[in-house]
Amino acid sequence: MKQLIFVVEDETEVRELAQQCLERAGYVVRTFSTANVIQEAEDNHPCLMLITMVMPDGNGLDLCQSIRENHALARTPIVFLIPEAAEEHRALALESGADDCIVKPFSPRELVARVQAVLRRFAPAAGRSGLEPADLVIDSLAMKLSVRGSEVPTTSLEFRLIEYLARHRGQVFTRDLLLDAVWGDMQFVTPRSVDACIRRIREKIEPDRTSPTYLKTIRGVGYRLDAIAAWQLAPNDGCTCLACTTPLGPSRAIPATERRRRTSSQD
Repeated sequence: MKQLIFVVEDETEVRELAQQCLERAGYVVRTFSTANVIQEAEDNHPCLMLITMVMPDGNGLDLCQSIRENHALARTPIVFLIPEAAEEHRALALESGADDCIVKPFSPRELVARVQAVLRRFAPAAGRSGLEPADLVIDSLAMKLSVRGSEVPTTSLEFRLIEYLARHRGQVFTRDLLLDAVWGDMQFVTPRSVDACIRRIREKIEPDRTSPTYLKTIRGVGYRLDAIAAWQLAPNDGCTCLACTTPLGPSRAIPATERRRRTSSQD
């Protein structure tokens, strides 16, 4: 059975190009020009959603957050179509729960490649067998982390960072993007704060922290988590009350460049 992809884009040319590219690649595509797609997604369970940043009747960031807070859709991969390659746009998209971003205008080859890459990252989580056990087990509600079967103590900040990286396994993040997504509006932090937190996490999860295999440094760019993660199902999994649907992370981050203007020069 062909996989279904939703394209939520108000620009007709962009919407039609995305549909043509993805259908040629073998996907079934449904397109929408408004943000009113939650019910359709619940009824049809797309394997991935492409969402634009701004729509006439809503905001793509708000739509993304609504999807992440919807129990039936929370694990649906989301790729944002952003208007320009500005780090602030990428940070806002990833902070709201997106798994990747594509800058408009895009090439057909890039669109298909990025969509396939995101779907590959999610395939192990959806259908992993006993042949590929998880390296990390995360209990989001209890804020507990287990590494190779043993529980590892973490601070709340370390937990938020490792969970964020695990939800975007295989994706490279700059320090500024991690500051925006995990530290949020905390003041008096710098890119060195990310480095320090990464070092502490490595001490706790790496089999050999002198040669990291789970949490890798991408020289000149930032960090990437390659470890396979699984999420512990809590007893109240599926509950839609406020306590179970409110994210633990920062409610809204401010761009790292703006934050640094407001902080001191010391770490």
